[in-house]
Amino acid sequence: MSDGATGSTEQTPAYRYDAVMAGDIERRWQKYWAENGSFYAPNPVGPLADPARSVPEDKLFLQDMFPYPSGSGLHVGHPLSYIATDVYARYNRMNGRNVLHTMGFDAFGLPAEQYAVQTGTHPRSTTEANIERFLAQIRQLGFGHDERRRFATTDVSYYRWTQWIFLQIYNAWYDDQQQKARPIDELIAEYAQGTRPTPDGRGWAELSTVEQRKVIDSHRLVYQSEAPVNWCPGLGTVVANEEVTPDGRSDRGNFPVFRKNLRQWMMRITAYADRLVDDLDRLDWPDKVKTMQRNWIGRSVGANVYFPVGEHRIEVFTTRPDTLFGATYLVLAPEHPLVEQITGAVWPANVDARWTGGAADPAAAVADYRRAVSLKSELDRQENKDKTGVFTGAYATNPVNGKEIPVFIADYVLMGYGTGAIMAVPGHDQRDWDFAEEFGLEIVRTVQPAEGFDGKAFTGAGPAINSGFLDGMDVEEAKQAIVDWLAERGFGVGTTEYKLRDWLFARQRYWGEPFPIVYDEHGMPHPLPADQLPVELPDVPDYAPTSYDPDDADTEPNPPLAKATDWVEVELDLGDGPKKYRRDTNVMPQWAGSCWYQLRYIDPSNDEAFVAAQNEQYWVGKRPAEHGANDPGGVDLYIGGVEHAVLHLLYARFWHKVLFDLGHVSSEEPYRRLVNQGYIQAYAYTGARGSYVPAEDVSEQDGKFFYQGEQVRREYGKMGKSLRNVVTPDEMCEQYGADTFRFYEMAMGPLEVSRPWATKDVVGAQRFLQRLWRNVVDEQTGEPRVSDVDPTENDLRALHKAIAGVREEFSELRFNTGGAKLIEFNNHLTKVYAGADATPRALVEPLVLMLAPQCPHIAEELWQRLGHTESLVHGPFPEADERYLVDETVEYPIQVNGKVRARVTVPSEAGQDEVRAAALADEKIVEILAGEQPRKVIVVPGRLVNVVA
Repeated sequence: MSDGATGSTEQTPAYRYDAVMAGDIERRWQKYWAENGSFYAPNPVGPLADPARSVPEDKLFLQDMFPYPSGSGLHVGHPLSYIATDVYARYNRMNGRNVLHTMGFDAFGLPAEQYAVQTGTHPRSTTEANIERFLAQIRQLGFGHDERRRFATTDVSYYRWTQWIFLQIYNAWYDDQQQKARPIDELIAEYAQGTRPTPDGRGWAELSTVEQRKVIDSHRLVYQSEAPVNWCPGLGTVVANEEVTPDGRSDRGNFPVFRKNLRQWMMRITAYADRLVDDLDRLDWPDKVKTMQRNWIGRSVGANVYFPVGEHRIEVFTTRPDTLFGATYLVLAPEHPLVEQITGAVWPANVDARWTGGAADPAAAVADYRRAVSLKSELDRQENKDKTGVFTGAYATNPVNGKEIPVFIADYVLMGYGTGAIMAVPGHDQRDWDFAEEFGLEIVRTVQPAEGFDGKAFTGAGPAINSGFLDGMDVEEAKQAIVDWLAERGFGVGTTEYKLRDWLFARQRYWGEPFPIVYDEHGMPHPLPADQLPVELPDVPDYAPTSYDPDDADTEPNPPLAKATDWVEVELDLGDGPKKYRRDTNVMPQWAGSCWYQLRYIDPSNDEAFVAAQNEQYWVGKRPAEHGANDPGGVDLYIGGVEHAVLHLLYARFWHKVLFDLGHVSSEEPYRRLVNQGYIQAYAYTGARGSYVPAEDVSEQDGKFFYQGEQVRREYGKMGKSLRNVVTPDEMCEQYGADTFRFYEMAMGPLEVSRPWATKDVVGAQRFLQRLWRNVVDEQTGEPRVSDVDPTENDLRALHKAIAGVREEFSELRFNTGGAKLIEFNNHLTKVYAGADATPRALVEPLVLMLAPQCPHIAEELWQRLGHTESLVHGPFPEADERYLVDETVEYPIQVNGKVRARVTVPSEAGQDEVRAAALADEKIVEILAGEQPRKVIVVPGRLVNVVA
């Protein structure tokens, strides 16, 4: 390694640590780490095992949330969590732990596909170029990643195993009795042996092959169903709820979006609802994330109540069955399958005009209303304050009192929750009250409002009223009584419901994982055998789905893959001879690849399995009982944004639990510990016309801000190109060096807290590193300025206090306060040894080692200049000597009748009697007591003396 002199001028010493020298040092050490495999973490078995190095028992697997390689590159906010995980990884590696830390790419995504549609460039080309740009940016920051483990979800060798996992889930069913997934073959055997009855009671052998398939497919954890989706004919694809504007249009292209039932792949995540909720208690996750997941799953205990409607019955889930006597009407979601069957032919006599929607008959009213609702997003339907709906012309019977109550459809009821039908109790639900007022419907209170209540719907607790045999009971007693009453008479049953819906697992796009499924001449799906994987994406003439008249809701998707006819129509032998099949032309959603990537990081080059059992057990297996009871296993630390608190984490937990049930992994959860980092935000500035001006060119004068002489307005928020306030890590590395940038980002505040970016403050981190450099290196000669003289007692106390403090802060991810303790100790050296010829080596070397996790390049350089030939990647990290952590003296404040009147300093080993005597001998206390004996003297060891006069 060269010494990296930067050249000398009259003003600048030849060996001044500046941006030029920092860049040279950083490039050389990054090359050294890469050539020497410095961050390779050995596996117990397989290609990544190291025969020359035993696998340490003490390991650490930490992971950053999967980044998407955007073509726009990174700004300084993106690496915040990456730097934090790298500091933590380096600290633990220096303490002797086997650390697995790497980074791949969640590379299937809509942006690359949109670019392909616009330009004809294959999404893979765009994605790979974006990955190279991303890698160039993060590599210059010196991250200690095990590069052998890096991959992208778009790698065929990776999505082969994504497809394989899909097939494991497809070929499984959930056994409610055993509360776990089991192989589908075991279910088939139960039917064939007669231990499980068929739905219609016939013997298994009496069913045709197609009938048997339909029975089995109805149990699978992956199944096909007619599901309501957001269909956008103008784009030719289904869009997610988040891609629909409040006025029911696509955020891309501004086309109308319709709610439409389409046959789609679904994953039965609802089977795991209870386990997904209950196992949150086993995870070391932020409480707010656990709460968000619990709310998303939305477990509610209540009852299913059956309301007869002619020859049909409407099933309603309610968490308040005790209010059933107050149900004065029913409301169905417009998409409810019973709507068409119960809708009357003519309006009943004397129907309220407000109920008809101005239509001539119920069928017309329902059709018009359903079409209007199809143009609204679910979010808009939920948030809309205006209550709209129409009467179906049908009446249901309230089972508790026999009253005939009207049945409406309304947009505020969704098929996605409960049964898609509600019993409306306007006396105790504000939405129902508003609807009842709008349509002139009866309102009956069944719970006595609290004294003084003068509102509308009463939602509190109280005794039952107007409820027959329930009158006088409290809410919980009435709930149990009515559930028993309904069950005895066949009108209902106690049950648990969930907001969680099964996972819609298909997209009508090109850039995604193809399904390993083919269809026979009957349209029945067949899973491909493992030896026919991967199913690779074919080339297509263009990447856009077929688009239609934007207003034609009756059209059907025609995905890009449907255009690859030679790929779609295929002859295969699935075990019963060659036959013609048709491939599925949908692709998996982007979530698929990020559901299991932590497992592939463990064993990325394994061609025989998605992860070897011994490697999985080592890195994410459950800890022995002595490390904590009921450990679920999983990655030791996962860091990422709170925006993924629900969907990604919920989907990943679901996949992992299925793999656990089927015996493919030993851990029950993917991530045992989770930390959400805050965000780096920035000021943006707008001129008189409201347009943004370059933030770096704005100056401040007397609390006001100016751009080219014009006063501008400052606002605070996100970084973005459109806001013209982006600062890139490339700029910071060029101006200050990567180590300065790393130290500044960690010093800005606690990891979990958002903080404002201020480029002008980065120089503070640079000056710290320059002062530290000068304490080790002579700026004129480049030689170490250290000596072998023994440090003073005071020096050793400062050193070991710093070591203990840095260890504690780094262990708890408090890198800002850990860095502050490094600055404090370096200031001590600067103050004591600034005029000396050299600094004691015994003080300098521990400081360099402590600096290494945050600023690894300069630390390596200083370590080498101090005469060491080995890299400090593997430590050692300094240990604190307890002798120097105990203060020699202790200062006690002395309170007299509750007020501090004096202070006394005593030896730290002084007993209570000595402390008491010293306090009473203090001249101020003697003067206050004026010769009188105190009534009581209380000594709180190490804290204070309380004198009661």
